[in-house]
Amino acid sequence: MPTEPVANDALFSTFTIGALQLPNRVAVAPMTRVSATADGVVTDRMVDYYEGFARGGFGLIITEGIYIDTDHSQGYLNQPGLTNAEQELGWSRVVERVHAAGGKIFAQLMHAGSHSQGNPYATSTLAPSPITPRGQQLTFYRGEGPYTTPREITREEMTDVQTSFTCAARRAVAAGFDGVELHGANGYLLDQFLTDYLNERSDEYGGSAENRIRFAAEACASVIAEVGSEIAVGIRISQGKVSDGDHRWSGATADAVTIFETLGRTGIDFLHTTEYQALAPAFATGSETLADLAKQHGRVPVIVNGQLDQPEAAREILRSGSADIIALGKAALANRDWPRRVRDGVPVATELRDGTLGPIADIKDWELGD
Repeated sequence: MPTEPVANDALFSTFTIGALQLPNRVAVAPMTRVSATADGVVTDRMVDYYEGFARGGFGLIITEGIYIDTDHSQGYLNQPGLTNAEQELGWSRVVERVHAAGGKIFAQLMHAGSHSQGNPYATSTLAPSPITPRGQQLTFYRGEGPYTTPREITREEMTDVQTSFTCAARRAVAAGFDGVELHGANGYLLDQFLTDYLNERSDEYGGSAENRIRFAAEACASVIAEVGSEIAVGIRISQGKVSDGDHRWSGATADAVTIFETLGRTGIDFLHTTEYQALAPAFATGSETLADLAKQHGRVPVIVNGQLDQPEAAREILRSGSADIIALGKAALANRDWPRRVRDGVPVATELRDGTLGPIADIKDWELGD
């Protein structure tokens, strides 16, 4: 049975990130779908997929991770890229359709580092230190067995990665995106620098939290210098990883303060925190969530992701002031019209349809309808 819509609902107030005004506070979280061509070009199914969320009322859509160079950045087979004119044109089709449906869209720029498990451009992986990631490759994304042991990235290659982020951001502007989000979460390269057990460097990029966040902060600053006057720029941050969901920063709150203060000083327009449960305390001691800490110490707008599927949970975190926008993953797949349903007082689905996420996390044909 439909319920009464909530008057003055915070979920449906406008919000501004940088110079961009969003029509509401509900976003689609980035979700790997491995549905591009083998050459990393957007397909018609992907265009329909992203447009569907905009038609469903989501004010902001953040794309799946997009690889940024034809070197070591690609993480998965059939992952989309943003490295050449053909890939750029494909994304411009997505942007055009999302805009026509009333939504805004950010490109998530990603370097997989040692968590790469499908890259036709390289036979090795790069990381801050030559340490094999914990866990196993994701069969969900066409991987199998343990991760390969990476080669330690050189200073010259680090500069190349910074250039790749800025070049991909420039192509994002050309494709019409409203913003870019650097993928600094989930165990990919920027997060590998931040992770104590994956980063044993003895230079200014290793050791303390201040040093370990340096590379991500420099990447943010480089992208801001390139496109920050034209589109919104932010970064996604997590503690857990695709192969190590239990990881927590060893310095707990002290690390969080350093990380978020450092990123906030770069001039980014937003932080995007993702946790398994966004409303849960970030650490074993203390009651603050990761979003709380990002808001307090980053001093920029915060997008939050993590089991906020039910409208009241989403409203709770907005009312608390811990975050400004909620981002939905599985709930968005289950309800491509989640915002419209909530606005109209229609119950949202609580479970995914059979086959939505497996055996390969591509875009299922049934998802392309209304």
